[in-house]
Amino acid sequence: MKIRVGTFNLFQFVEPPYSWYTKKEKFNQEQWVEKTTWIKNQIVKMDCDIIGFQEVFSRDALESLVKELGFNYFETVDEAILKNNTYISTTVAIASKYPISNIQKVKVHFPSFKKHGFRGRFSFARVPIKATIMLPNETELLVYVGHLKSNRLNEFEYIFNKEHDLKYKKEMVKKSLEGTGLTSLQQRLCEASSLFFNIKKVKNKPVVLLCDFNDKEFSLTIDALSNHKYHDDKSKEDFLLHDASYQYKKPIHNPHPEAKEVKRKPTSYFLGRGNVLDYIFISNDFDKDNIDRVANVTDYHVFDEHLQKDRDGSLVQSDHAQVVCELSFFSTNRPIFS
Repeated sequence: MKIRVGTFNLFQFVEPPYSWYTKKEKFNQEQWVEKTTWIKNQIVKMDCDIIGFQEVFSRDALESLVKELGFNYFETVDEAILKNNTYISTTVAIASKYPISNIQKVKVHFPSFKKHGFRGRFSFARVPIKATIMLPNETELLVYVGHLKSNRLNEFEYIFNKEHDLKYKKEMVKKSLEGTGLTSLQQRLCEASSLFFNIKKVKNKPVVLLCDFNDKEFSLTIDALSNHKYHDDKSKEDFLLHDASYQYKKPIHNPHPEAKEVKRKPTSYFLGRGNVLDYIFISNDFDKDNIDRVANVTDYHVFDEHLQKDRDGSLVQSDHAQVVCELSFFSTNRPIFS
């Protein structure tokens, strides 16, 4: 059995006559039809069974849209705040073609925000979803949907690469946080840590996280989400979650001997520079190095055609690419080796 899961930042999904953040920011009816038509077409292209959505203001409008496309199960765990016909907050949502048997809010892990020295009242920028979905093969799949605190691409934040180890990243971020007031980065670290400790408690259920992470590849925020050693440097465990993009390598037929390694596609652009902000993370149940895994990642695709035409994106489309991962389950729940 195969299932496809995806993450989709809708970019100001606000049904007219309502506006977002300021009264002048709103769609007219013609723009709204254009936007919702484009979203439907993208969802059809993605060909998913489960989708996590970000920037959901108009909940009922999105529920109607996805149900037209065969997603009979739809949930949110929070409501966008509306004042004087203007939304001042947003939410995440999940749509599924398979039954959602349980839905919960992810709660704040208060020891984490104390550990990170976060000052003031802490809460998620957008409350994450924790949904249990019953698949046709009787597997209970736990799906999280998140949208972490906006990055703002702060000039004081370091950009890391795969050569930087955890110790170095911690040292550089500590310097960044001292005296700079980088509360967005602090909040993302707290949010990612809260997700880590929530997912860590999961027993005997495979996990998928669909997320606009608002942080770059190799960031310390990803370690806070996925790496046991971030939270306990004496831990003998390595990773709680894995970036699904590294679990799949697209086959290349007749490769050129001098061909360079294919670069990872950005999912968002700022001032012409591409960044990976949208991710699908998977638990060890899907890890290619785990002999007891229950499924393989058999496809990973970034739908970025609209960004190739306009890197800034469009309000009637999106300023993010959509990311899809295909999981192929073993009929015996174990891989078979020849």
